[in-house]
Amino acid sequence: MNTALTIRLLSLLILSNIALLSFAQKKKKERSSFERSPKQEMLYDNHAYLTAIRSVQLYPVGKENQLPVYTLGSNSTLILTFDDLRGDVRNYYYGIEHCNQDWTPSRATILDYVDGFNEDRLEEFTSSKGTSQAYTRYSLTFPSANLKPKLAGNYILKVYEDSDKERLILTRRFYVLHDLVSIAAQIKPSLNVANRPHNQKLDIELRTALTIPNPERDLAVYVLQNQRPDHFLKIQKPNFSSTNVFTYNNSATLDFDGRDEFRFVDLRSLRIASERIRTLNSLDSSITVELNTDEDQFGSSYASTFDENGRFYFRNRDFSDEDIDGDYATVHFSLKTAKTVNGNIYIVGGFNNYARNAENKLHYDQEKDRWTAALKLKQGLYDYTYVLEEPEKKTVTDAFSGNHFETGNDYQILIYNRRLGTYWDELVGYSELGINNRNR
Repeated sequence: MNTALTIRLLSLLILSNIALLSFAQKKKKERSSFERSPKQEMLYDNHAYLTAIRSVQLYPVGKENQLPVYTLGSNSTLILTFDDLRGDVRNYYYGIEHCNQDWTPSRATILDYVDGFNEDRLEEFTSSKGTSQAYTRYSLTFPSANLKPKLAGNYILKVYEDSDKERLILTRRFYVLHDLVSIAAQIKPSLNVANRPHNQKLDIELRTALTIPNPERDLAVYVLQNQRPDHFLKIQKPNFSSTNVFTYNNSATLDFDGRDEFRFVDLRSLRIASERIRTLNSLDSSITVELNTDEDQFGSSYASTFDENGRFYFRNRDFSDEDIDGDYATVHFSLKTAKTVNGNIYIVGGFNNYARNAENKLHYDQEKDRWTAALKLKQGLYDYTYVLEEPEKKTVTDAFSGNHFETGNDYQILIYNRRLGTYWDELVGYSELGINNRNR
């Protein structure tokens, strides 16, 4: 090889190395200026810590939007999905934490309740396609080979950025069941004559081979109505107990307001307006939907309507893949009532975990004589209701809906046991029943 050619090759090699070094420094600089998610104080609740985190679901695989219950030793799994409207790709990790029956942190150590590593990485994500609102769709199937719970009870699943547990993205409650208690339950009209037209009372009988010397101390029965964290009752004292049978049928316990069927909106298409949509405007950068005004139904007679007991479902009639083809719209809700409102009105449902915050708070529009709110929602089907929070009375009520025994509700029954010598609560029984269960 002649000298001139050697010099040329060496020059090209040097230039190539300089280019590679420059590119690496540029990427490092881009990464260092990447806006990481801020640090957050953890809440032991279903919560998205950033407004960019939307459309969160956690449920058993094959049982969409059912209560997220995983049975120890089974092949069942839970699936977590959510959208990040920042539209980039983040380095997300997740971990779990064991809780008491009341969702306070338990005294169980991570060695007590985790089989595997302390955390694992979210590796499944896809970018949205052709939507006016760009987003990244993340998904996680849990338990994984690297991380699984080994103790029954309540858990918090927490997702955070860059393996930094303080940079929380979301937290979600889920349940791990060690199925040791069989549950028989039925729904009856209230035994209180005044409540019979509108209340639904549950009677429950438990059978177990567990040794429970003091059921009033060691057993706790929680009943949720429609998975609502704001609509649950707890009972600990059985009306009758024997060696392995415990009956809870006291006339004054587990007596729920029947409430009313949920209101609903069909947003499966953002091209063709469904029956409850007044106007639908689609621009390149945004989609706006205005719904018909909802009337105050308090005191009205019962009317049978189709609902999903507060649940929501992502569906898409415009394209084939609802997960990444589904677009977001700003949906305008309005409520007309003659009541004098001494408090705050919120629109709630499973889609926002019945949370009451600034985003779903209604404001009075004096010109229209309506209470209004605008929510950013992904294409799908949504159940919702309006609640009134009265701080002076320290109450939250469904003040704009009826209250009827005939209402179709689901009830989730959870049985907890704290064994002698332990310092945590275990979930040992679970069942669901309802009036007129309906699934789409």
